Amino acid sequence: MKVLEVKQLTKTFGKVQALDGVDLAVNKGEVYGFIGPNGAGKSTTIRILLGLLKPTSGFARLFGKDAWEDAVAIHKRIAYVPGDVNLWPNLTGGEVIDLFLKMRGVRVDQSRKARLMEQFDFDPTKKCRTYSKGNRQKVALIAAFAADADLYILDEPTSGLDPLMERVFQQCVYEAKKKGSSVLLSSHILSEVERLCDRVAIIRQGEIIESGSLASLRHLTRIQLTIATKEVVPDLDSQPGVHDFKIENQHYVFQVDADQLDEMVRYVSQYGVVNLESAPPTLEDLFMRHYQGSTSGGGGQ
Repeated sequence: MKVLEVKQLTKTFGKVQALDGVDLAVNKGEVYGFIGPNGAGKSTTIRILLGLLKPTSGFARLFGKDAWEDAVAIHKRIAYVPGDVNLWPNLTGGEVIDLFLKMRGVRVDQSRKARLMEQFDFDPTKKCRTYSKGNRQKVALIAAFAADADLYILDEPTSGLDPLMERVFQQCVYEAKKKGSSVLLSSHILSEVERLCDRVAIIRQGEIIESGSLASLRHLTRIQLTIATKEVVPDLDSQPGVHDFKIENQHYVFQVDADQLDEMVRYVSQYGVVNLESAPPTLEDLFMRHYQGSTSGGGGQ
């Protein structure tokens, strides 16, 4: 069942085309990664989903409702965490968390809220004006996960957090998914997306350029090989699918396209393989292949 559906979404600001035919679909109980550089269109898409911007064309629906027309009803079922949290300076962190939860109009599990404060090592008694960026981020995260939501929209949620707190956040996402909630995660931390997400979409200059499961996207990446052989392998650097070839410490080191891996191993094995190491492709490999030599251009944030 689709919790979130975006079809042919466009948004222009004057002459600037921020979004150009974006398609997204997030299913129930799914963690969906949404990645791209600054200015690619991630935040513009999220603002449309939140009902803060009206699309130029196309549609965005959450729970079958229009993101713009039915924003009030939708907001009762979602939790949102931005990448830059601004708080009331004279309120304490605990007061802001309670205010956020009251505004959502949801039932709060006080024991869960207390546990989250402990896990995030957060002091709720201090005034918000004293908080670092990381602590302001914790306020939003605790408020988001202290009560159930059908959909969590997280836009760079771990910005400012240290690695230990990032792991706490990841556990929160796992628990939300276990309960059947869906998550749209926009992040520039590719390892975080790779660890958490079932599917991902890569956006560039307002267009989705790749989307799918991590397993399917990995077929589009190159695999790093390090090989040592008994005999010299002739013309290895000119074989189909070979990239970035070099020789280091009497080892052949190169990348090979995934669809050429079988032929490559067959070819090299003729010369007596004594050592072969492979590094599986990562989401970062895919990301960098799309962005090397390109600029983010005229998209909105």
